[in-house]
Amino acid sequence: MFELLKTEGKARRGRFTTPHGTVQTPVFMNVGTQGAIKGGLSAFDLKDIGCQVELSNTYHLHLRPGDDVVRQMGGLHKFMRWDGPMLTDSGGFQVFSLSGLRKITEEGVTFASHLDGRKIFMGPEESMRIQSNLGSDIAMAFDECVENPATYEYAKASCERTLRWLKRCKDEHDKLNGQPDCVNPGQMLFGINQGATFPDLRIWHMQETAKVECDGYAIGGLAVGEPTQVMYDIIDAVEPYMPQDKPRYLMGVGTPSNIIEAVARGVDFFDCVMPARNARHGKLFTWSGWMNMKNERYKTDELPIDPECDCPVCRNFSRAYVRHLFTAGEMLGLRLAVMHNLYFYNKLMERIRQALDEGTFQQFRAEYSEKLAQRMP
Repeated sequence: MFELLKTEGKARRGRFTTPHGTVQTPVFMNVGTQGAIKGGLSAFDLKDIGCQVELSNTYHLHLRPGDDVVRQMGGLHKFMRWDGPMLTDSGGFQVFSLSGLRKITEEGVTFASHLDGRKIFMGPEESMRIQSNLGSDIAMAFDECVENPATYEYAKASCERTLRWLKRCKDEHDKLNGQPDCVNPGQMLFGINQGATFPDLRIWHMQETAKVECDGYAIGGLAVGEPTQVMYDIIDAVEPYMPQDKPRYLMGVGTPSNIIEAVARGVDFFDCVMPARNARHGKLFTWSGWMNMKNERYKTDELPIDPECDCPVCRNFSRAYVRHLFTAGEMLGLRLAVMHNLYFYNKLMERIRQALDEGTFQQFRAEYSEKLAQRMP
């Protein structure tokens, strides 16, 4: 399923085959939390902007419309009309983000719905059943994302529980894939490494997680408030213990610079809501750095958002027009901004892959890692 084509230092160029198509890695997965990209983009728009993998949220889709409804409609691919590879997260991140609304036990997690307060229970088996109903190509194991900072004792106990949960996920996932009415019998399972910011816990947990036969392995629980260098240090600590012949996924990351630096450290898969969220607030990415589209300086600027970009927005609209849409409160402004930012991310990954193919990734990193983190001059 995963073929490592080339390396440059620790950076990896690969190819990952799923039931709904082949993914060229490194890859950024475009986040459609509830089966749609926030900002008014459809599955057909994703095709136009170069998306390879769409990512949706197990917890949110379980609440509405309900994973049973999605199953009845033929699975999430058919429901949202996306025919490419798809990943669903496990609901485990909500253990972190809804910390004031949940209770964790060995069996799983009891949530109070953020919509209406009703009690919802989700454990490894429930998460696997929901993701099986959704029919994604990659299901994520159910885990606990620990808050930072956490005590060593709590992080250790959480790691041990997440490992036990992974084994339960594996058993349930195998059983569901073997059922004759399974939506996607080729669905794969990724395990998740945890351990907060403690390198020894991270290493132990990765070693033990790798013993459970999964189709890929993720590093979770980072980019949740710790300093960026700490995140890089944890990746450096964990990477040697991640199987070489399986894809590596850094969950919830990140900025263009974060992605370039993590690729340099051996990561293959990325996702983040940030490019779409920033776009909806007028912060757009360009090959010269980021820009605030709402700034007065763009009021009569005839240039495209980024003269180096060939996305549908930059080919057709001026900075002045996009700024006008934001100041006028027009929904089209959000849609165009999100389309540009996601196109930029997909193009960033394409250029990273091209640099790896040509053996010039280190030059690419030297030119763009710092530049893309700065405001455009």
